[in-house]
Amino acid sequence: MPRQLPWLLGSACALGLACSALAGEATPRNALLATSKGNHTLAIIDPSSDKIIAKMPIGPDPHEVIASEDGKTAYVSNMGGNSSLHRIDVLDLVGQRALEPIDTAALTGLHGLAVSPGKLWFTAQGAMAIARLDMASRQVDWIMGTGQTWTHMLVLTPDLKHIYTSNVRAGSVSLFDLQPVSLPPAPPGAPRPLTSGPPPQEWVHTVVPTERGTEGVDLSPDGKEIWTASSGSGQIYVIDTAARKVAQVLDAKAVGANRLKFTHDGKRVLISSLRSGDLLVYDAKARTEIKRLRLGTGCAGVLVAPDDTRAYVACSSDNAVFVLDMHNLKTVDHIDVGPNPDGLAWASLH
Repeated sequence: MPRQLPWLLGSACALGLACSALAGEATPRNALLATSKGNHTLAIIDPSSDKIIAKMPIGPDPHEVIASEDGKTAYVSNMGGNSSLHRIDVLDLVGQRALEPIDTAALTGLHGLAVSPGKLWFTAQGAMAIARLDMASRQVDWIMGTGQTWTHMLVLTPDLKHIYTSNVRAGSVSLFDLQPVSLPPAPPGAPRPLTSGPPPQEWVHTVVPTERGTEGVDLSPDGKEIWTASSGSGQIYVIDTAARKVAQVLDAKAVGANRLKFTHDGKRVLISSLRSGDLLVYDAKARTEIKRLRLGTGCAGVLVAPDDTRAYVACSSDNAVFVLDMHNLKTVDHIDVGPNPDGLAWASLH
């Protein structure tokens, strides 16, 4: 896969796409990142002005994007038709340049992303697995199978003890919980085993059935609920993380549901529809719809700014990222990042 990079760089420049800063401007301390599937680029955007600062070339089928914890590096997953690709793009956000991509070999159909200190976590839906990459060595150092078809989106808790994935074609959500290993009692009279270090732990996998097409998924900030929405029926499934089962099904009529995101205060949930172009805003506690906005003809990626004042929605069919004022729930701008925008992320340099 790395041999493709010079071709991509050359093609991007030949098409007039910037391979570095568009106007020699530095990456802002807080930046919005947006992928364009049509142009195969990642845009760095200044959220204070909604101005594109730079565009960098990425792979043939970019989907999700995420920034490292220090905000200096971005990673983009490439999925491919029939989940065929095994490429993670790596981008220097300070130098505004593409670095050598990472080949994940048999782990194919890369999509959902999460980060922890020094690590990148991702789904490989072609391999029905989730995996972890060491950022420094660029090597995969952990793999866990889900046994579920199209393991797509990924949520990782800050304490690294819980992982949640949506499994689109299986119609389920996987709950992985890191728990102490239950060892059988020692026979009478047997010497006590010598132990050192932390007690052994293992990942316990619970599959919660939902329905085919449950794709967008997110965890409430208090960690008590997982919400996921079905693109087929438009229903929202609310899963109790402690009970590990569906607690409530909401008839949200969110047909074509693509992405689902909680606001950082946990009060509202945003659901995008790739089929209708609607963005649904739900009251998380009351379980009721607050507002339904028609943004375009096909809404995909959703991102809420860290201070909850703005939300960003990538409308793939409309070739624009719409900017939403979260106080009055109205669109205030749109950003042309290139054809077919999708994945969105926030980067904070420090």
